[in-house]
Amino acid sequence: MWRLAPTTMPRAKRHYLPGLIWHITHRCHKREFLFRFARDKRAWLHWILTAKKTYGLCILNYMITSNHVHLLILDRGDSDSQTIARSLHLAEARVAQEYNKRKDRSGAFWEDRYHATAVETGEHFINCLAYIDLNMVRAKVVSHPREWPFCGYYELQQPRQRHRNQLVNLLELSTLLGLTDLGSLRDLRAQCVARECRSGNLARDPKWTECVAVGSQKYVRGILDKLRGRAKGREIQGEDERFVLREAENAYLRVLGHENEDLRPKKGFLK
Repeated sequence: MWRLAPTTMPRAKRHYLPGLIWHITHRCHKREFLFRFARDKRAWLHWILTAKKTYGLCILNYMITSNHVHLLILDRGDSDSQTIARSLHLAEARVAQEYNKRKDRSGAFWEDRYHATAVETGEHFINCLAYIDLNMVRAKVVSHPREWPFCGYYELQQPRQRHRNQLVNLLELSTLLGLTDLGSLRDLRAQCVARECRSGNLARDPKWTECVAVGSQKYVRGILDKLRGRAKGREIQGEDERFVLREAENAYLRVLGHENEDLRPKKGFLK
């Protein structure tokens, strides 16, 4: 088992429930561009892969930008309810320690809390996949996610030579989407990205990074009921089977700002 130097455990909003799909976002401290260079992005990839192998983290999609990360995770609801927290702790602590040592830097690497949004399967899940895929397109860093090598879409279209080094659990992802082969999975993801690009609807959608849950009215109501006392001040909003459970206040946005804010490199594409 990995032993880490003492560090702060990244904390999610206090609405964790087992057995759900979670879209997790976590930003670098004070919105600094600590993932500006490829070597730092690769370090995160290495340690989140290590966390996957160590704790069995089930990753469905991911994206690394210059100053924050996205993870789409399936919580299988097994006996170990700490899989997500332990995995993030391992990966983020190692990334921070290595970066600070190399840069002779001290202090926090990450914002105190990561944010977790529960996502319903079906249409909402597919839309969340595409939203993550198009992060750097929205930021106008690339014109298509196949051009960004630090994301789940790129990994799917250009898989690593060794299956054990794949971050995304393709079997679980295919099962959730009702698909039976890798070709169909690639085609579906490509079609969803193409559809969104054609629509021109690439604006930031805060529901994916600021809400407690996204899905049908029945799904969101179920999340609210399960939270019980922890749901104080939260409310359901939406229509036409597109509903969200909003936070009591917009604290996350005040701290983190817009996740695509100022992501474009100041001096070209950074390797």
